Amino acid sequence: MSAHYLLSAEASRLATEKGWANPKWFRPAVDPQKIRDLMQKSDARAMRDTALWLGAMCVAAGCAIALWPSWWSLPFWLIYGVLYGSGADSRWHECGHNTAFKTAWMNNAVYQIASFMMMRNPAVWRASHVRHHTDTIVVGRDPEIVAMRPPDLLRIALMFVGVVDVYNAFKRMFSHARGRIDPEEAMFVALKDHPKVFMVTRIWLTIYAFTIVLSILTASILPLMLVGLPRLYGAWHHVMTGLLQHLGLAENVSDHRLNTRTVLMNPISRFIYLNMNYHLEHHMFTKVPYYNLPKLHELIKHELPPPERSIFGAYLRLVPVLVKQLQYKEAVIVQDLPFGATPYRREVEILKTYAV
Repeated sequence: MSAHYLLSAEASRLATEKGWANPKWFRPAVDPQKIRDLMQKSDARAMRDTALWLGAMCVAAGCAIALWPSWWSLPFWLIYGVLYGSGADSRWHECGHNTAFKTAWMNNAVYQIASFMMMRNPAVWRASHVRHHTDTIVVGRDPEIVAMRPPDLLRIALMFVGVVDVYNAFKRMFSHARGRIDPEEAMFVALKDHPKVFMVTRIWLTIYAFTIVLSILTASILPLMLVGLPRLYGAWHHVMTGLLQHLGLAENVSDHRLNTRTVLMNPISRFIYLNMNYHLEHHMFTKVPYYNLPKLHELIKHELPPPERSIFGAYLRLVPVLVKQLQYKEAVIVQDLPFGATPYRREVEILKTYAV
């Protein structure tokens, strides 16, 4: 990671002095009652989608095991991997916001399961994601900036097969198991939560150790194909969709319309991604559950830039931006707003000088 993006007391101080930290985010004027209606949570809807997700995983795993070690098992491993290594990402996210289920313990149960699958310590990442929403793409404050400038294409390529995340995850796990918190994590994880971090990590490492021992005793990679390895071979979908959330957009602004994008996606990707393709809407109204985001989009789209029409189209638009950034040039996408929309704040005038 570029030193420019590291979290530290000095970086936080500079971001605060420049007025970037904890900004007053733009939010479109909308009938509060309509937003309250969209914020209503449903156990039934979340249970149905969770059952479909876990059920599909069980069916895919069962078929893969039955056909193992034949190559006919490969398509089922691919399905299982995506549901495990990418589907868990969006469940981790939504249940971390406590918006999927109406019942709190259900959110927490799925959050814990998905956190294990994604190798994200639940206490660390809950705090991390709160900071991400408070200081979205604010350099020196947001711990979840994925694509820095200039973009490290090798690192991004390795992310598609989970190598970067898994390496960092185990590095942090071994540190947590010894009772140590990373200096960057200490910037946003409360001291009272440190014991939770250490306890969860030790449980997880025990599970992984048991899985490895089982593989050795059975002289088979099969246990690891079910637990652990899907985080590698199934990561590509959550990376593909997750990069589009903020890549190529502005840093250090106070309007989510400048640093977050919505991308229209096919139904399968939307199920895996739990409608987080409506990411701009999610950042503006974080308490709206994933199943109501399409309705939220329709409610406020007159104030938003037009969404990208597809995953492919969104990446195609990113190419010239990334090329310029690789040449150490300032380059961002600044989309035109619909006629009659609330204008961007004055900060956009600077951005437009190097908009692509």
